Amino acid sequence: METSGDIAESTRNDFRGSIPPQRMRDVVGSFCSGVVVVSAVGAEGPVGLTCQSFASLSLDPPLVTFAVARTSRTWPRIRDVGSFCVNILAADQRELSQQFSRSGADKFAGVEWLPSPLGAPVLDGVVAWIECELWHEYDGGDHTIVIGEVHELAGTADRRPLLFHRGTYLDQPSTTA
Repeated sequence: METSGDIAESTRNDFRGSIPPQRMRDVVGSFCSGVVVVSAVGAEGPVGLTCQSFASLSLDPPLVTFAVARTSRTWPRIRDVGSFCVNILAADQRELSQQFSRSGADKFAGVEWLPSPLGAPVLDGVVAWIECELWHEYDGGDHTIVIGEVHELAGTADRRPLLFHRGTYLDQPSTTA
């Protein structure tokens, strides 16, 4: 006799790999997300990457999470530092989001920033920033799921966040709340 665990495992195996990636992207893209830049200062200077899969995870202890593509060449450099800053971008920072999503370029060219208490770049004009130490990493298929323990954070209520929906940035009427 099959148990509910046997049925669940059978169902999981039946569906694994049967969802085309583009369909997954189209459907899950219905969920609106904010956009962040994860930053650190490594041995070769400041590094950063754009990410839209960011969320608060726990209040006690204070944890946040984000997922980064396994193909990222920037994440290993941030990981090596052991601490980082999550910069929540404002609605008028679309170009900054695009700049930090490019490979091979000097992502910090022309970008104004100040160091967080642990030294990670806090980008000028962001809605909020959250400084973390790396708590843990988990396998997430083609992504790495990163957990950060929050050590410091600050924000402003007078700026709207940059939003991403169905593969594009959402236009907002104003950057003020």
